[in-house]
Amino acid sequence: MALNKSMHARNRYKDKPPDFAYLAGKYPEFQQHVQTTLAGRVSLNFKDPEAVRALTCTLLKEDFGLTIDIPVERLIPTVPLRLNYIHWVEDLIGHRDADKQTLRRGIDIGTGASCIYPLLGATLNGWYFLATEVDDMCFNYAKKNVEQNNLSDLIKVVKVPQKTLLMDALKEESEIIYDFCMCNPPFFANQLEAKGVNSRNPRRPPPSSVNTGGITEIMAEGGELEFVKRIIHDSLQLKKRLRWYSCMLGKKCSLAPLKEELRIQGVPKVTHTEFCQGRTMRWALAWSFYDDVQVPSPPSKRRKLEKPRKPITFMVLASTVKELSVKAAAMGWDAVEAIAVVRAWVEKILTDLKVQHKRVPCGKEEISLFVTAIENSWIHLRRKKRERVRQLRELPRASEDVLQAMEEEKNSQKSVSNNSDCENPKAEDSEMGFMAPDEDVQMTVGDEQPEESAAKEEHSDPVKEEEMEAKQGETLLGKGSGDVKEEPCPAEEAGNLTVKKEPGPKETSGGFLFKCLMNVKKEGNDVVVEMHWVEGQNRDLMNQLCTYLRNQILRLVAS
Repeated sequence: MALNKSMHARNRYKDKPPDFAYLAGKYPEFQQHVQTTLAGRVSLNFKDPEAVRALTCTLLKEDFGLTIDIPVERLIPTVPLRLNYIHWVEDLIGHRDADKQTLRRGIDIGTGASCIYPLLGATLNGWYFLATEVDDMCFNYAKKNVEQNNLSDLIKVVKVPQKTLLMDALKEESEIIYDFCMCNPPFFANQLEAKGVNSRNPRRPPPSSVNTGGITEIMAEGGELEFVKRIIHDSLQLKKRLRWYSCMLGKKCSLAPLKEELRIQGVPKVTHTEFCQGRTMRWALAWSFYDDVQVPSPPSKRRKLEKPRKPITFMVLASTVKELSVKAAAMGWDAVEAIAVVRAWVEKILTDLKVQHKRVPCGKEEISLFVTAIENSWIHLRRKKRERVRQLRELPRASEDVLQAMEEEKNSQKSVSNNSDCENPKAEDSEMGFMAPDEDVQMTVGDEQPEESAAKEEHSDPVKEEEMEAKQGETLLGKGSGDVKEEPCPAEEAGNLTVKKEPGPKETSGGFLFKCLMNVKKEGNDVVVEMHWVEGQNRDLMNQLCTYLRNQILRLVAS
């Protein structure tokens, strides 16, 4: 049995998978389903429902002292998965070994022929269960399994009408407050979905085990999504009659819409988890109307807290360090060693960005900086550059009459030069990235466009662009040459527009975007810069800053 290390921490099968050889030697009814390979490896055919049933019955007998009978034409539960669910319910209700003196009450919706959840919960924890069932065969087998294990005082199996969930089951016990409910709902909406047609990703491997179960156990109108929604609507009426409501899910895609349904209904406490065992994954959802319950963290958050975070790094090659040292010496810096040179340039770039940094104690052969980013200034600079390039590309092409009027007003060779350039728009477009200083008249016109209108032009059709250019030509025509010369340079105006329109986001509570620890250390002849996340809004922001630092260092060498 391939078992997953992501099982619940208290699951007995997490670190000690069943020994098929030992079980086959002890239980003859299990031995007949075991196969031994030429290499001596003992295996089980999970496609055979008889073999799966024998394994379930054998594990319950060996590990929990439970004797059960299950018809092969009904759902045969796997023990590790059901045990995962039981342990998660323990986490929900805060159950500890010391709490065994306190009677805990639970409801199992659709207990099945095995009655496995109540049997495990009563045996392990002494819980009282109200187990409901709609199918006659499952009801009879469940009652028999409870009686033959002498647990009738803790487990009450009741037969309920079709489509009954919680409301009707609790009519007779109106005064009792239950700690939880459990449910393994029918996963599928129809026969095709149960066979995997149009419901299973074709890239996934085929199921490794047989799909057993009666119609009421594996199929329901609308599948598990609608089934659980009905439980949610029942819970909205029962509310604090149960401290926790929970359901297992067979499809991960069901989790998001059900959580959204709970959010819409205003349910205050919601959590979820995932059950891992072998190649099988299941998910579970739980919600509560009590304010004093402790909500276990979802597994994704726990993994993020437990998983060590790798730093974001970039390397400065020895040849690059040499060039940086030459430039540092030209600026009068006293940095000599490679890591000191790289640290000096990094500090200068951070200072230019107005990113707070200070040196902190560190080990030998490395230098550490504690960095606090208050605003996203590195994106501002990139936007300014893009804005300048965009404005240069979007200079309006003034009409010939406008150019002639400008030529008469200025009456200078400079105006003549501009006129000839504007009469050759294709040449102007090709040379736009290398414009000479005498083209400041056209650059100023581009700078006069508001940022919103410039952004709209990028997405507008050519007709609208021509209309905009015509309007800009009329604006230009009404200005004198003196006014044009007094306009600010494109870089300043673009920068002003960017700062005013796109202020850097700040965290409202802490007043910073993120904090990180930056280590500069030698690696052979090269230098490595590491950025270790400490706290903040988003690790992507640290990634952006790391990319900016690397690119700026490369530009220093290239220049």
